[in-house]
Amino acid sequence: MAPKFSGLASVRASLKEPERQPAQRADELRWSVVVPYYNERPFLPAMLASMIAQSVRPFRLTLVDNASTDGSGAAARAALAEAEDIDIVHLVETTPGQAAALERGIAEADTDFIAICDADTIYPPDYLARAGAQYDALGPGAAAILATAFYDEPGSLSSRLARLKMRIVPHLLRKQCHAGGYAHTFRTDALKRAGGYSRKLWPHLRKDHELMHRVWKEGRVVHDPGLWCRASDRRSSVLQKRWTLFERILYHATPFQMKDWFFYDFLGPRMAARAHDELRLRERPWEGTGKEREAGV
Repeated sequence: MAPKFSGLASVRASLKEPERQPAQRADELRWSVVVPYYNERPFLPAMLASMIAQSVRPFRLTLVDNASTDGSGAAARAALAEAEDIDIVHLVETTPGQAAALERGIAEADTDFIAICDADTIYPPDYLARAGAQYDALGPGAAAILATAFYDEPGSLSSRLARLKMRIVPHLLRKQCHAGGYAHTFRTDALKRAGGYSRKLWPHLRKDHELMHRVWKEGRVVHDPGLWCRASDRRSSVLQKRWTLFERILYHATPFQMKDWFFYDFLGPRMAARAHDELRLRERPWEGTGKEREAGV
């Protein structure tokens, strides 16, 4: 029987060699959940409650504090104080940017699978279990399984339409990314072979799409309509600035064999010229609008 993990397993600084305990062997853990965060104190408790509610045990929960200034780290520790059967790892990454935080967290993973989760997103109790069953059924050729994002209750009309879209669109627009990074799960070795998140490889916005282009070269990618999470719409004003309508249409129209050209010769230089660096995700235009009170709603 796998041992139980209780409370806070460790706190590790970004420049320190991680300390390993016997209970943290990869053969006892199939899943690593990586959660980067920057000033997410209002949202973390609800998101972490959804992690504590996961039916899979044990699993590793790696939280990467990207130099928060609002007490997010303390809020995370308080939310997880009574958690059991979870190997909890707290990291600090001082290099600004979600990509740097994700790179730090992914480097820590030595489990079979990784789920990338956002601090403002809620995950149902069977999220890891369903994804794990899918990987088992699909075999080692499956590199990634992507979830469907809901912005309302799972049974709402908008959520049913989102699920229907996920059943249809990936079959029409093949080998393209139709889910945000907060809804991505990976086979760990495939993600690392692809290079993972890296500012050296892609410092711009739209990094989830660019990463998935690389992951597709490592194996099969599945969009699962039955795997879902409830995402926040608070970043909509930022997301709308990620690319132009023309760029988005061209992304969908460009065949997979030409996607290297699309990202590295076309989209990357255009985003660099517009200063659409992924550090833009640190902008918080929703603060003071009331959206920071919507966590867990």
